[in-house]
Amino acid sequence: MNNLKDRVTIYEVAKASGVSLATVSRVINKQGNMTEATRKKVEDTIAKLGYKPSGLAQALATNRTTTIGVVIPSANYVYISSVLNGITEVAKEKGFNLSLFVTSHSKEDAVRMVEKVITSHVDGAIIFDDELNEEDYKKLNSYSVPAIVINNNVEGDKVGCITFGYEHKLAEILEKKIKTNDDQQYVFLHVHNCGRLLARTEKRFSSVCEANKVNYKIMNVDDSSSRTYHDFMKYFETHKKGYFVAYRDSIAAAILDAAIDSGLKVPEDVEVLSLIGTKYAKITRPSLSSMNVDMQDVGRRAMYMLIDLNKGELSTKTYRVESQYKKRGSTKE
Repeated sequence: MNNLKDRVTIYEVAKASGVSLATVSRVINKQGNMTEATRKKVEDTIAKLGYKPSGLAQALATNRTTTIGVVIPSANYVYISSVLNGITEVAKEKGFNLSLFVTSHSKEDAVRMVEKVITSHVDGAIIFDDELNEEDYKKLNSYSVPAIVINNNVEGDKVGCITFGYEHKLAEILEKKIKTNDDQQYVFLHVHNCGRLLARTEKRFSSVCEANKVNYKIMNVDDSSSRTYHDFMKYFETHKKGYFVAYRDSIAAAILDAAIDSGLKVPEDVEVLSLIGTKYAKITRPSLSSMNVDMQDVGRRAMYMLIDLNKGELSTKTYRVESQYKKRGSTKE
């Protein structure tokens, strides 16, 4: 991204012209009254600095269509689709177009997608990220592309974020479960390349188990419900109990099915908790205990934050969403 030219901002135009942001906005959008001298001074400054007005700012003032770039790790997962639905809902309401950029769970690909967002000249971006680091976002912020980042704690002049609180709720659930004194093995299912959210919760899972001196292990599984079912049918031949923490509903459901098909009882012998709960948690038998975040509302909030960010009205650039525990039939507690 080093070959890209920095965007001149409306703030620089206002400073160089010696006028307010509101005056620059009125000149750009041809609104309001002002002297001819003021109008010409601002227009000359715009030409001198090479300022290109943000399509998002103009759309807000003139109701013209603008384009928002949306970067997501995959559209195949229900929770990602729910975020996208929320973004789309507000985009339709405000008359914005969306350009979709899909990554493939790798840092290199995520960096390429952010480059594409910038070079495609979108007027703002929403990035659901599980790969990029602080340095990558410093670059994004330097180009003055307004952006809201989901699932990464980063902010700047033109960058805000929405973060999730899964690990704290998981620790609370585990602490309560451990106090029941069940002679249980605790198992966290590790899925390769599933990003920082899973990494954070896995780390917290381990620390809670170690602090309470309980029997636990990290178990590698494929990001596939059919493969997980096959693996657990073999697993339950020799293991007749356990408390399992799964990444998402389809993996958790595969464990439930394998346990029941192996003649084990849920939740008496086997308990299963799904970290990222979706609507599917309610339709398994028994239904899945899960940790829930309203992902569609996250998408809506990201769009509204982006609009406020571009208007200079986003007072709090970091918004944290805490997950809620939904106890259902797959766990005792």
